[in-house]
Amino acid sequence: MTMKKLHTLIIGSGASGLCAAVRLDSLGVAPLAVYTEGLKMGTSLNTGSDKQTYYKLGMYGTEADSPELMAEDLIAGGSVHGDIALAEAAMSVPAFSHLAALGVPFPHDEYGQYIGYKTDHDPKRRATSCGPYTSRDMCRALTAELKRRAISVMEYKNAVRLLKDPETNRCIGAVFADRLTGELEAVLAENVVFAVGGPGGLYATSVYPKVHTGAIGLALEIGAETRNLAESQYGLASLKFRWNVSGSYMQVLPRFVSVDQNGTEREFLREYFSSTAEMYDMIFLKGYQWPFAAGHVPGSSLIDIFTYVETVERGNRVYLDYRSDPEDFDFDSLGEETQLYLTRSNAFGNTPLERLQKMNMPAIELYAAHGIKLESEMLEIAVCAQHNNGGLAADKWWESTNLSHFFPVGEVNGSHGVTRPGGSAFNAGQAGAFRAAERIAGNKSSPLPRNAEKIAEAALSELQHQTNLDAQLDWRKERMEFQQRMSRAGAFIRSAENVTAALSEARQQYQRLLQDGLGGLKPDDYTETLRNRQLCLAHLYYLTSIAEQIKTSGSRGGSIVLSENGIPIHNGLESKWKLAPEDPAYRKKMMLCHAGKDGTPEISWENCREVPHPDGWFETVWKEYREGKLHE
Repeated sequence: MTMKKLHTLIIGSGASGLCAAVRLDSLGVAPLAVYTEGLKMGTSLNTGSDKQTYYKLGMYGTEADSPELMAEDLIAGGSVHGDIALAEAAMSVPAFSHLAALGVPFPHDEYGQYIGYKTDHDPKRRATSCGPYTSRDMCRALTAELKRRAISVMEYKNAVRLLKDPETNRCIGAVFADRLTGELEAVLAENVVFAVGGPGGLYATSVYPKVHTGAIGLALEIGAETRNLAESQYGLASLKFRWNVSGSYMQVLPRFVSVDQNGTEREFLREYFSSTAEMYDMIFLKGYQWPFAAGHVPGSSLIDIFTYVETVERGNRVYLDYRSDPEDFDFDSLGEETQLYLTRSNAFGNTPLERLQKMNMPAIELYAAHGIKLESEMLEIAVCAQHNNGGLAADKWWESTNLSHFFPVGEVNGSHGVTRPGGSAFNAGQAGAFRAAERIAGNKSSPLPRNAEKIAEAALSELQHQTNLDAQLDWRKERMEFQQRMSRAGAFIRSAENVTAALSEARQQYQRLLQDGLGGLKPDDYTETLRNRQLCLAHLYYLTSIAEQIKTSGSRGGSIVLSENGIPIHNGLESKWKLAPEDPAYRKKMMLCHAGKDGTPEISWENCREVPHPDGWFETVWKEYREGKLHE
């Protein structure tokens, strides 16, 4: 094993990790380095949507806005700390301006005003976009700046262990395995920025790019506290090429076609609606309200439930067909909102494809670039895991609440609550990177503990011991097992019976993985086997949190809980489809999950903090800032 020492280690090279590296360098922090599986991997670079949104403070015209107003909207969905929301809002403009200055092509008018539009859960026109690849544009601009600054980047490095000093409960670095050679390297660091993204590897039915799995389990292994793990987003997405079919993909009114195992086709949504017009108005609304939401049941999220029944319970495949309208399609019978939107968009045509060509030609070109021709084939879809609103618990500086010198930024940070404005995750990632960098730079030097090297050597020794034992398990089969378990019990349809059974299975699988050896494996298999351990632990934490949600808060946000004593959802569904109502009192609380005394995950709750209302005085704030008291 080789060993290196840094001031700050950044793990991950998505938009938030790259931003953290650039900001740290600009603040004079050195030496630092980015360790990553690859600059071309991860969710930020490989995902998008119809019009991928970046949510920021309003910067156009006369519409009034302020950090406190934005913070109030960020906490409106519930289970969000107000001080963290205020920090996200306050950092919105400098973080956004930083990206614009680096060349990210956010649209502005001739006067330099950055135009905006309303997104979901947004009372103002704060949203903006570069098109379907906003996050990719962000990554490319940040990577170019990273190279310009000659910041060290180590690729093909899989983090396999985080290092912690047990005496001070401080993160002191990580152990990495080289994907190509299997060689281990310990990196000791005064600070660790943890930018590993969301739990993409936990679900079988997922719109996370295949190159992204996530690594929150590494933090759970060393006892990091989590927040709101049960709160995730799910939505309709294509399977052959993983992409959200939101916005105009729905608004042009494609046909929903089911194909059974015998190849028989039918428009299955017709079974649930009283008329063709009612069905298409709901499909149109699904474009506006793309993520599944308990608050839209009944409503547009019924489309997700009907698709789930068709795919999961009936075992059929569901497709979007843009090639033709049904014979009974009548534009004049559609609702006023649907007609007005399509008319103002000049989206007329005799087929959904013709309407999509008028409204959003890049949406067609995107699929064509990935070998899918919407003019000649149907697009297979399912309801997929898309984003985790929860994650690791951190304070207003994005430092872990119980693990010092450890800064989770990006999706792995659980700063969001039950619901959030669309695109606010991008802002949170950039704002968190800014805040973590400022905190690290403001704390000056904080030397590593004297026993740091011994801790790293002990971690290596443990891994070497396991390498002496031949591996018995196939990591591919083991991963498929917990991914299918999460899609079955831990996705957007939840029940106490399913989650209880899944938890028992999860505990057994995790113990099995811990007892297996690591010997006789090729380098890539070695790293993936280790990855399975942290992913399996993560899914145990997620299922524990979901079980608590079922007992307490009920149906809310991106999921519903089924209960015999619940409210019937739709008369076209079986009797088991009864929704357990939400207990709104839990919107004022935060669910925490952490390792108990026996090492297994346990739940606790904390009350949400309100948005601060500081009434600062310039001379006082300036003095505190000059004297560095912000970080005391």
